[in-house]
Amino acid sequence: MSLMRILIVDDEEIQRKALGGFLNKKGFETDMAGSFEEAIELVKNKMYDVAIVDMRLGKASGLELLEKIREISPLTKVIIVTAYGTIDTAVYSMKEGAIDFLTKPINLQELFALIKRIEEEISIENITQVENKDLKVSGVIAKSKSMKKVLSLAYRAAESTAPVLVTGESGTGKEVIARFIHTASKRVGDFIALSCAAIPDGLLESELFGYEKGAFTGAERTQKGKIELAEGGTLFLDEIGEMPRTLQAKLLRFLETGEYWRLGGEKPMKANVRIIAATNRNLEEMIKNGTFREDLYYRINTIHIRIPPLRERREDIIPLAEHFLSLFSKRERKHVKGFTKKARYFLVGYPFRGNVRELKNMVERAVILSDSQYIDVEDLVDTGYEKEKIHLSLEEVEKEHIRKVLIMTDWNIKEAASILGIHRNTLAQKVKKYFKEDE
Repeated sequence: MSLMRILIVDDEEIQRKALGGFLNKKGFETDMAGSFEEAIELVKNKMYDVAIVDMRLGKASGLELLEKIREISPLTKVIIVTAYGTIDTAVYSMKEGAIDFLTKPINLQELFALIKRIEEEISIENITQVENKDLKVSGVIAKSKSMKKVLSLAYRAAESTAPVLVTGESGTGKEVIARFIHTASKRVGDFIALSCAAIPDGLLESELFGYEKGAFTGAERTQKGKIELAEGGTLFLDEIGEMPRTLQAKLLRFLETGEYWRLGGEKPMKANVRIIAATNRNLEEMIKNGTFREDLYYRINTIHIRIPPLRERREDIIPLAEHFLSLFSKRERKHVKGFTKKARYFLVGYPFRGNVRELKNMVERAVILSDSQYIDVEDLVDTGYEKEKIHLSLEEVEKEHIRKVLIMTDWNIKEAASILGIHRNTLAQKVKKYFKEDE
């Protein structure tokens, strides 16, 4: 599934649905608007990478909408579409800021190629900005394509004030991405984190909104809530799926109005806070069984970032391991230089069901227990660990072994061939055979 979000604006329903259906099948997330006003409302509340805009929208024109979109969301790329195209109109729309110009009937393959080109340009542009930015956020490692896409989307999200929903398995680094977004943004307030799972239901509301003196037994003084502490900054609500429904309604009201009430308060308070929520649970399933509000889900899901598990981004394992090694070596005042080749090979093939958190704990344990300059396999896990999967075919074993060595050598064919003991041309043929789809 692409991370691209596309808005289709056309007053002809058949045309909207045709484009939407085609782009959805290609893996893009789409929204549709049938009028100028509907499109503006969507752009105000969501961040779109691309807007496909019909030139004629009833009384309004596509060029008017182009101008308005550039004003509200300058990062959105606009494609103008018309059945009445002329060279003059095309040139004028490009001068006004359109990324390109298409005529009806739309050639769907041409449109797909154009959007893929835009996606690549956005990715390169934002990844470059991310890599050049001095973001002192521990653990942000993005060597794999999938994680670079996550950081690219996170960087774009930082330019907005819209709510963000970060999903992923436990231990993938959801709070790290939330901090990344906050650091990359222009927000002047603090980053405040609140775990909805770590606090009993009865206390969660007071933690979130604060309370007045005398609001309940034991409330001997006025206490600020996390929303108030995050004024001008970002509030990270971890494990939002654990929030009780009664509190979900109050959070939704805050998101819609910017107002909230302290417990025992006599008047509403206002706050300028950006909400980033995270969960490892399936909120759509929770909506079906009635434990999570559908309206809150769509409000916090304005920008959705899914962090892939570590097993889907193995190129990040060694850089992450080296980062943690440096971190814990300094803390423990040890002079551990790195990992042995066997240890690197082991790490690349390890399942990491606990994701980055498990890797971090593994390296920390190894640094503490090791008395050598290099971490070996025995330092990383118990000796009883089953290192190979015996149910794999010979070809699957070869493919997995080659993948591990290539990742270890940063896909250096010459170095990998030397380790494997085969000619580089032989390895190049096997790479083409096994990993053609990955290129």
